[in-house]
Amino acid sequence: MYIVLVMLNEWSECKLKSFYQFLNTYRHALEKSEMSIFAENVFHDPGFPRNSSDYHEISLYLEMNGEYILDMSLFDDAWNLYLQDIGQ
Repeated sequence: MYIVLVMLNEWSECKLKSFYQFLNTYRHALEKSEMSIFAENVFHDPGFPRNSSDYHEISLYLEMNGEYILDMSLFDDAWNLYLQDIGQ
């Protein structure tokens, strides 16, 4: 029973990875890309909703506060990669 609970807990943690955690995997890329620059800017943004996995919350935040993202299609591309990463 204990092993099942531990496995469920680990599975939940994987499924609940925030968008911020996912995006951080693009930081420090050997070749700079729009995605790696976006990830770096998000990392340095103290107001970014780091624990969120909610598309609308993050999208609204970027539209109102993300001077560093000029084209929201970059966020949409990143969001689609995030969904693939978490298996949705």
